[in-house]
Amino acid sequence: MDISQTDLDAFPPTRARILRLIKASGSASLRELAAALDQTRENARQQLQELKQGGWIRGQARAAPDGRGRPAMRYTLTSAGDHLFPKHYDDLTVILLDMVERRHGEAALHQTMRDLTDAGVAQWHQQLADLDLADRIQALRGIYFEDDPYTEVDDSGGEYRLIEKNCPYLNVAMQRPQMCSITVSTLTRLLGYRVVREKRFQDGDHRCVFRVLRHQPVDADRFAFELEADFQSAGE
Repeated sequence: MDISQTDLDAFPPTRARILRLIKASGSASLRELAAALDQTRENARQQLQELKQGGWIRGQARAAPDGRGRPAMRYTLTSAGDHLFPKHYDDLTVILLDMVERRHGEAALHQTMRDLTDAGVAQWHQQLADLDLADRIQALRGIYFEDDPYTEVDDSGGEYRLIEKNCPYLNVAMQRPQMCSITVSTLTRLLGYRVVREKRFQDGDHRCVFRVLRHQPVDADRFAFELEADFQSAGE
């Protein structure tokens, strides 16, 4: 199974149950899991091996409390395994954004987005410094994470477009679309040309398409951040 798979229900039933048992107890031994599954230890061992190879669990030898006998192997979830279970980071992010705006005003929220843009530019600046435009765009396929298989570059028709088929921040972006201004502004500064979104997840397009406006160069040293609504109008 692909390590990117995050749907626990997509696992074979026995493996999904093992993951749930380990999650509930924090760790479990082969003996404990075999008993809970009502299976032989050999059958349980085979299932554990598949989960280890997939990167979902790890085994660690732990000494018995009395220090006697051979250390027992106990199994715990890896970070990838733990992320198979429900998380609410998106909800927390929206709450924090709303709290910043409510307590400190809209200008403070915009400053936060500007700071996040600065951080993104600083992260990429050195890596892109000696590249031409085509190579910079190719490199920025990894703007969200390295070797992103869901972002591609279209250079047909004499124009460059960065096509994002999977937004890792989609739930936040759907609720607070102004946060997408960070990506648009970051791309503009790093590429040295205005970037606009032609297609948007928020409009039901199932992707975002960022078009590079090569007829609209910007001074990356002076350009800082713009809200996308203003940005889009300027790019049309």
